[in-house]
Amino acid sequence: MTEPVPVPVSSWLDELPARLQALDDAHLLRRRRVVRPLGDGYLSVDGERLLAFCSNDYLGLAGDPALVEAACAGARAYGVGSGASPMVSGHSAANAALEDELARFVGLPRALYFYAGFATNASVIPALVGEGDALFSDALNHACLIDGARLSKATIHRFPHADLDVLAAQLAACTARRKLVMSDAVFSMDGDVADVPRLLALCEQHDALLLMDDAHGFGVLGPQGRGTLARFGLIGPTASRRVLYMATLGKALGVAGAFVAGDATLIEWLLQKTRSYTFATAAPAMLAEALRVSLRRVQHDEWRRVRLADLVAALRQRLHAGLADTGWRLLDSPTPIQALIVGDNATALALMDGLRQHGLWVPAIRPPTVPAGTARLRIALSAAHTVAEVERLADAIIELSPRTSQETTA
Repeated sequence: MTEPVPVPVSSWLDELPARLQALDDAHLLRRRRVVRPLGDGYLSVDGERLLAFCSNDYLGLAGDPALVEAACAGARAYGVGSGASPMVSGHSAANAALEDELARFVGLPRALYFYAGFATNASVIPALVGEGDALFSDALNHACLIDGARLSKATIHRFPHADLDVLAAQLAACTARRKLVMSDAVFSMDGDVADVPRLLALCEQHDALLLMDDAHGFGVLGPQGRGTLARFGLIGPTASRRVLYMATLGKALGVAGAFVAGDATLIEWLLQKTRSYTFATAAPAMLAEALRVSLRRVQHDEWRRVRLADLVAALRQRLHAGLADTGWRLLDSPTPIQALIVGDNATALALMDGLRQHGLWVPAIRPPTVPAGTARLRIALSAAHTVAEVERLADAIIELSPRTSQETTA
């Protein structure tokens, strides 16, 4: 007769309700919303129509009819799914064409197309460095770079945000044979742009590889939206073999996925060694067909980037004038990411709720996404917005600011 397995008096699983409550008490509990795009920058958020300033659809392409039709045509030609890894039968003619077009667009020899951005960085990094190697990471790098670094088991050297003097000293002191420097090109929560030329110069000097994550610059910065490398003139025949360029395809391009581009031999190595490429189902061809159309839109629709620049200027001018002496701080950024630091978590949540009452949707960003004490609104602008809508947002923020509230009370 089998003895019954004893049931523990208590389990660590019983602690989860209290731990969730602790998150809520610290204003750190996150709640998902059910959304539906309504067009022209509006979302239905839990059934409420709101003007949204939270999407990374910077060029307003996610709902473009030409992209929708391209995806439908791709589904009719290839089906909805890819069915297998790219190394088996998932690498369609559409995916292959997209890789060629992406490489030409960013001015680098070869590109490799992945199904998702987070999985790309989390798996590419361990394919490049491992135990005994050295990795150098900006303190404000995205979570996918951080997780990829941890998975690699390389020795991690973290340098203060954008402090390349510290990075230079770290590289000079390093004796590892293989060295990888990684940085966001546009930092996702602050909106500032990395000093790519100096980063590359340091890598050239110290025999290191530079991984640039341009998720928020691709499509927005540089001539024809070719990205941050192009902004600094670091593409084409003179492109360095020490740069591995990564960008996502679900932000400015409005679809989904990611790619890496660089020296042909380096890309071949990643094709052979990147686990999220080898062991995951390939992105569907229908998405690749939509991306090919989106890439042409990005290249030719210069008006979208012109409008973005106008929106950035309008927002910054109004907030700088209206938020003086409030203690709230708008970070310096030339990109569609405009971060308004308000400080504590409760204030950020209250501001988010106040804006929602004005018909505006700008979710609060809190730790651990950003450092403690820097809770903020991350205002994301899109070519789908108008200057009048951006001014409406700025006026609502000013109305809800501490100084205005104090004046109203007085």
